[in-house]
Parts: sequence; C-alpha cells; structure tokens
Amino acid sequence: MSIDLRLPDLGEGIESADVLSVLVSVGQAVDAGDSVIEIESEKATLEVPTDAAGTVTGIHVKSGDTIAVGQSVLTLESDGAEAPPQVDESPGPTSDGVPADIEAAPQRATVEPEPATDGPDVHVAPPFADADIDAGGRPVAAAPSVRTFAREIGVDVRQVAGSGPAGRISMDDVKAHARRRPSAPEPDAATPLPDFAQWGPVERVRLSRLRRTLAENLTRSWTTIPHVTLFQEADVTDLEALRAEYKARAQARGAKLTITAFVLPVVAAALKAHPELNASLDFTAGEIVRKGYYHLGVAADTERGLIVPVVRDVDTKGVIDIAVELTDIAERARAGKLTPDEMQGATFTITNLGGLGTGFFTPIVNPPEVGILGVGRAVPRSVLHDDAMQTRLMLPLSLSFDHRALDGADGARFLSWIVDALQRPTMLAMES
Repeated sequence: MSIDLRLPDLGEGIESADVLSVLVSVGQAVDAGDSVIEIESEKATLEVPTDAAGTVTGIHVKSGDTIAVGQSVLTLESDGAEAPPQVDESPGPTSDGVPADIEAAPQRATVEPEPATDGPDVHVAPPFADADIDAGGRPVAAAPSVRTFAREIGVDVRQVAGSGPAGRISMDDVKAHARRRPSAPEPDAATPLPDFAQWGPVERVRLSRLRRTLAENLTRSWTTIPHVTLFQEADVTDLEALRAEYKARAQARGAKLTITAFVLPVVAAALKAHPELNASLDFTAGEIVRKGYYHLGVAADTERGLIVPVVRDVDTKGVIDIAVELTDIAERARAGKLTPDEMQGATFTITNLGGLGTGFFTPIVNPPEVGILGVGRAVPRSVLHDDAMQTRLMLPLSLSFDHRALDGADGARFLSWIVDALQRPTMLAMES
C-alpha cells in the first residue's frame, strides 16, 4: 500500500518552510516516528517525522526547496497494514461562540484524512505548535487569512485589538491598527543596488528563512520602538572567584559554569524589584501588561543565525541548575533540535557577546518585550577600590529599553540594581 507523506501544519500563520536536508533515501526502510526531512520555518529548525512505517519509494523534495504546508514530501510503500484512524478531539465552541481552541493553549494533533478509494493513502505528519501568543499567554484569536494579511503589511497581530466576539481580530481591525502606527519600511526595499560585478567577482548567497525573518523583525523593532541604551560596568572580581569555586560542581553535572548562569537569576530578581521591565506595551489599549512570571530569553549564535531560546521560571532555579539548562540549550541550538515552544514566552532577553571579545554594544529590543540586556567581555582594569587603585575584573553591561514603556530613570535604576547585585554576589541570598 502506497502512503503519501505531506508537510504538516507548522502552526497558525506559517504556510511554508525551506528544506535544509533530506534524511532518507529511496529504498530505505523507516519506522513510524523516524525523521525524514529537516526544515527551517520562520522561528525554528525542525525535523519532520513520518507517522507510518514502510520503505521509501519516492522523494519529492530536495535541499533548498521551499515547500508549502500539505505539499507531498515522499512516498512510502507499507506492508498493507493501515495506521489506526485519528479521532478529532477538538473542543467545540465555548458559551460565547468562540472556538475552544482559541481559549486553550495550542495542542499538537495528527490530522489524517480518509484515503481515497482510487489512490494512495495520504498521511500528514504531526504538526508543530507555533501559534502567535498574546500577552496573556493565549493564542491570538484571528483566522489564518487575517494573520497572513497582517504579516504582508508588516503588522504584529499580537498587538492588534480585536473588535469581534471575545476580542476576535478581523481584517478591518488589522487595517485600523496599521493606519494608527508609524510605517515600517522593509529592509532596503527602496534602495536599488548597483551591478557590483562591474568592479570584480561577486557571489550571491540566498538568505535563509531565519535570516529573512530576523531582518524583518529587527527592522520593525528599530523603526517602531524608540530605543534608549544605557551603559554601566560591574566589578565581578568576587563573582569570578565564586564561579571558579563552584565550576567543578557544574562540570560534575555535565555543564559549564559561565557568567551568564549568574546573570540570569540576578536579572530575574531585578525584574521582580522593577516590574515595569517585566512587561509588554499594549499601545492600542493604552495599557502596560505586567507579567508575574520570569521567563528569560537567551540569545544564541548558531550556524543558521541568531535564535533566542527561553529559560522558564528563572526565579525558582539555582545557578548550577541554570548552568545545566543553558548547556543543554546551547548544544541543542547548535544541532537545530530546539522546538518552537522553547523559543516563545520570554518576558526579557539577555544577549552575551563577551565570548567574541565585544565590550559595550547597543542590543535591539525583542518585542513584545520592553527591554534587553547586553553582556560584554569582562576585562581586568585598574579602578579605585577601597580607597586604593586595584586591578579588578570589570564587566560591561548595555541595557536597551522601549522609552514608550518606561523613563530613563526607570532604566537607570534597573541597571544599577543589576550592577550592585553582581558586585555583591551574596546579596541575593541574604535578601531572599
């Protein structure tokens, strides 16, 4: 029996993906759950599994292809045993007329249409949850066509106030929101390039889907958010001594104890003390959404570009536990094994370029967050300490924030709190 494997639903708002590699070959036997292709969507690199066992008899995609949801990926020849039918357990509408799946977190479900009587069975692999999430942690109430339209005109659908039942967003809502906001041009959209080949050899390299998405998001952030960046140095001499003392404990658990592992709990504590930074701006509603949880995005450099996995509930974890989690995240990020869920829900972001020798820099806010902390390379420097010039290890810190959501003094107090905590690493334990 022939089985046609198609690209699954990748989450609301994502209609296509780029094929990075094909993981099987014609004639190869596969089991249900085996990965068959590796793809890149706007937010993540994913391996697509097959939900049926059989022998690969045809491969319909290749590396570099852009394929749409529902497009045929490969054909399997099975032993004739049909996979058990999947029951649609989607909840019905709620009492207010809104489908219940709008009210609940997105679920991974397998959609398996009935096979045609005169053709091969069609199997759709399990989709990946990757929906737009609003400030309250729920999927945005908008149809896929509305999400697509919003993306095409450069509107973040999460920021749109819906006028329909239970806040459902319509096309008109998106248009009204677009008219109220400043325009955000596409990167270099109106800048024609000269023919560079007239001066020497050139090579054109296609932008990956991740790089294109980064370009669009960063342009939108930079052109719509009034950024302010503050700079301070923290004396981390004592912190470095503490790191050296405990790094063996982290190594015993297979982790590397870095400065970042200390910075995360300090930032979580600072956000508790300064809730205006652990927030999102709902400009349309005229409200600040303050969050009572502390999920920190940690920017990671990979071969495919910048991604921002999220460490959740940082305020409940110890430094060694955070080091273990960061090590695991870094390894899976480099291998392209992170899921979309692991890159959603951050309330604040930290980006560390110290390992690349960078000092101060100006990080760009990652909306809908209102702040991002840049960490540079710690260097020994002569400073006045205890009324004498001493060589101390100084860590450069750069805080960028959305000036619409908070004032410069708010940002300065937040950054000074972090500096003070890093300079006195026992302070947090004493206060808690």
